[in-house]
Amino acid sequence: MNANKPDFQTLFGGPPAVMAYAPGRVNLIGEHTDYNGGFVLPTAIPQRTRIELSPRSDATVRVWSAGMWDGAEPLQYRLGEETPTRTWLDYIQGITSILGRDGHALGGFDARIESHVPVGSGLSSSAALSVSLLRALRIAFGLSLDDVQIARIGQRSENQFVGAQVGIMDPMAASLADEGTALFLDACSLKFERVPLPAGADLVVLNSGVAHDHAAGDYNTRRAECERACSLLGVKQLRDLSSADLPRVEALPEPLCRRARHVVTENDRVLAAVKAMRAGDLLTLGALFYASHASMREDYEVSIPAIDLIVDLARADGGVYGARLTGGGFGGSVVMLARAGRGRAAAARIAASYAQRSGRTPTVLVPA
Repeated sequence: MNANKPDFQTLFGGPPAVMAYAPGRVNLIGEHTDYNGGFVLPTAIPQRTRIELSPRSDATVRVWSAGMWDGAEPLQYRLGEETPTRTWLDYIQGITSILGRDGHALGGFDARIESHVPVGSGLSSSAALSVSLLRALRIAFGLSLDDVQIARIGQRSENQFVGAQVGIMDPMAASLADEGTALFLDACSLKFERVPLPAGADLVVLNSGVAHDHAAGDYNTRRAECERACSLLGVKQLRDLSSADLPRVEALPEPLCRRARHVVTENDRVLAAVKAMRAGDLLTLGALFYASHASMREDYEVSIPAIDLIVDLARADGGVYGARLTGGGFGGSVVMLARAGRGRAAAARIAASYAQRSGRTPTVLVPA
């Protein structure tokens, strides 16, 4: 046992009753489209969050976390008395608060969290935490929850308790995605299909070392801008628009015209990416990655110089088909599509050049 990471027995005086996991995710394409009712295409990554949990006989919740937010002692609260603290504990409190409001029979519990999904990396560490916790609670208390319901509760917790206006993609990916396929998800209907990842390419995920925070203002501002654009265009959500509506979109005031243009064109890019994956057309898929990044940089304005540098380095590398910012932006990670068998070497080259030019320490997360 690592002295800095006590096991469940040491923390709580007995073995855990249940254990559950959920993966982080990388979104191949379809950014900021989910909360606009559009299309997304995430896949699971090897890094996971693990929850060990045992029910208690009272209403007390005690939680200790390693890997994401280390602490010396478990934090605790009582069910029904959840109060936002603006710390990582809110992700736990949000889940139990929602479950209680929904009428699920939940008791107190002890839980130990260990995560290998980097926080602020754009790879959905918060959804991995929420889904793994809900899976553990489902087992421990016999909760009647299917995988889609788990995703919905995870989203509601972040929206209503944590204060991050995230869409449905992240919890759906943590709950339903796997590493061998991409989850082609319609965020409006929640219909989904698993599309095999192309056999002729390697997936690469490089963490820039610049952390972001979905509960911070910029992400929520983008969502509010989309809602304002919908109001001016007379539609319920930007998903209701197509490329034929772009002249109307262009007539919106700045920056709403560019925000809406990104969403409309990004939805088209997701559909084109699925078609390219099915056809094994890696050149087209790579070009869609670059086009998506350009739109996120110029129209949605969620990229930053460090991320743009990684994408530029990937573009100059002969082993890469395409690269783009993945996740909400303002930091995080870049996803790349590399030539089969060349992903690990390309990732190492790009990471080394980025470190030299930026002074930051990147991390190659995929290939693991």
